[in-house]
Amino acid sequence: MNASNLKAKAMLLIDSRENNDLRSDLGSQWRFIADNVMGGVSDGSLSPDSIEGRFCLRMRGTVRLDNNGGFIQATLDIGQTRGSDASGCQGLLLDVYGNDSVYNLHLRTDDISLPWQSYRASFQAPARWHSVKTPFDTFTGYRTRKKLNITRLRRIGIVAIGREFTADLRIGKLAYY
Repeated sequence: MNASNLKAKAMLLIDSRENNDLRSDLGSQWRFIADNVMGGVSDGSLSPDSIEGRFCLRMRGTVRLDNNGGFIQATLDIGQTRGSDASGCQGLLLDVYGNDSVYNLHLRTDDISLPWQSYRASFQAPARWHSVKTPFDTFTGYRTRKKLNITRLRRIGIVAIGREFTADLRIGKLAYY
């Protein structure tokens, strides 16, 4: 990759949240998924919102561990977009406004196929706007031994997972840095 391409990729915007709907800047749609797809009983929603004058997505709900459940998530398929290749970038940048809870970022690639496999990193979401920078080398494989391949990204998930709690997270800008 030449220097001008590397510089152009240095900050690849995935979603600015300026359109205030469920469509990302890459053209793909944000979706809400809960553990009820596998028998769990967590529930929630994902909707366009604004707080402190900024458009965002709001994911909220109740995470419950009953019936082997334990997650709700906002997910964005990026596999058929220019966002599938993050080479030349160091990680993900995410603006969040939370409820002082810990949430996860999950990445899926073309290299993994089972629904429970992903690459995961956690972040704290304070009750104010906050930028989270998560380097790709801090993501760990979950139920996979394959190394994270950032040239074959397929999906980004922002997840409330693993413990019973009330999730309330606003998602602002999302980019590779």
